Amino acid sequence: MVLRESILEVLNAISKRDTTQFDRGDISFIIVAGAMVSFMIPGLAFLYSGLARRKSALTLIWAVTASNAVCIFQWYFWGYSLAFSPTATNGFIGNLAHFGLMDVLGDPSPGSPLIPDLLYAFYQMEFACVTVGILVGGIAERGRVLPAMVITFLWMTLVYCPLACWPWNINGWAFKYGVLDYAGGGPVEIGSGVGGLAYAWVLGRRQKEELLNFRPHNVSMVNLGTFILWFGWLGFNGGSAFGANLRAVMAVWNSMLAAACGGIVWCLLDYRLERKYTMVGFCSGTIAGLVAATPASGFIHPWAAVIMGIITGAVCNYATKVKFLLRMDDALDLFAEHAVGGILGLLMNGFFASRSIIALDGVNTNVPGGWVDHNWKQLYIQVAYICATCSYSFVVTALIAKCVNAIPGLHLRTTAEGEKLGLDEVEIGEFANDYIEVRRDFMDWTAFGNGIGTRQPSAAGDRHGQPDLAQQDQQQNLRAEELSSDSTEEKSIELPQADAASP
Repeated sequence: MVLRESILEVLNAISKRDTTQFDRGDISFIIVAGAMVSFMIPGLAFLYSGLARRKSALTLIWAVTASNAVCIFQWYFWGYSLAFSPTATNGFIGNLAHFGLMDVLGDPSPGSPLIPDLLYAFYQMEFACVTVGILVGGIAERGRVLPAMVITFLWMTLVYCPLACWPWNINGWAFKYGVLDYAGGGPVEIGSGVGGLAYAWVLGRRQKEELLNFRPHNVSMVNLGTFILWFGWLGFNGGSAFGANLRAVMAVWNSMLAAACGGIVWCLLDYRLERKYTMVGFCSGTIAGLVAATPASGFIHPWAAVIMGIITGAVCNYATKVKFLLRMDDALDLFAEHAVGGILGLLMNGFFASRSIIALDGVNTNVPGGWVDHNWKQLYIQVAYICATCSYSFVVTALIAKCVNAIPGLHLRTTAEGEKLGLDEVEIGEFANDYIEVRRDFMDWTAFGNGIGTRQPSAAGDRHGQPDLAQQDQQQNLRAEELSSDSTEEKSIELPQADAASP
């Protein structure tokens, strides 16, 4: 009886809500944009898998997929409340007022009055899922997946939620300070890029032999993942206007321009060194441009997006060398792509953010821009925000990783033997590709089939290029028996001839 009365009270409260205050076009637009952002998850998985060695390709797909599930639960459990509860006033992190999505329904959202709170929670959840998908790229080729999932939950709680609260919660210190961060240069890009670098640092470098002759195992998958990400990024940046308005269209245009210019510049810089138009280079530059557009696309004019794309493509290209200076094995260049790209996008807001672009949504009509609006202090506001997000992300992520690593059974890194065999066999037991391949080492095979090579061609399922030893020994024994029988037959033929010729 009590339960029935409670249900009736909820239904009465719902029926009394003013649902006419939201435009159904805006709501539909954000639902579709959220679905597009969700589609970035398989894009990330394919991109990472293609960039990795074949023997660890499926592990990265699994890690991105599983981190998505962990993030969805965390966001429902308390993530949304810790990031966006409007009643918390400490400026650092929210409270548990919306624990388990309590009282999250049809009120105007804390991010925009154009959409309801429940839809805003869904849309922001997809941002968080993409962010942790980027982060788990730090385990590439040597990290265990179970500890990575534990770190995902803790990282969402202790790193992402505070970072999201700072610029997007009305009581966040960065929001009050006047930081311009449109779609997540701090929480999404710097958080995942710097956090991924810290994670890779705690994991340690891959073995020396695993670093030799490293190259992506499937460039076609890299390209596929990049274009899926590009498609989803239009919902990521366009939807951050929180309505079907001109600011959303401007954000889409700026994202396209920055991605195109970034891809072209990166590719040309690679051509300068290798005289090849590399596909991986073009995809890397495209993603770098999209990363820079994340914090800036809703603030700047299209001409500024072109400048931003050119600068980002060049700077991020050179930033891939930073990991060698720091001696950190950032295998997928999370820092160079996401952290540096996010930093550049935030800096572009200090120079090029325009009040006229910001006001296109019809809501933020009094937000000052950057230097183009003679708001000179905006640049140092952006710099202070960048320093805070970078330092917080690195320190707290490293502490989380070290603490989890100290728990029995949750050591972060696989064994040396596991790294040699590949994480697909050790961690997953399945493989991204299963086909017959002649080994890539030139001296291990011959086109003439005369047995010159030292190893037999092996199936992809057999330790990804490491043939099954028992099967190989059996083949070698059979070969030896054949050679022995051939030799015996030759001798039996030659001896009678020798006797006939003797005196």
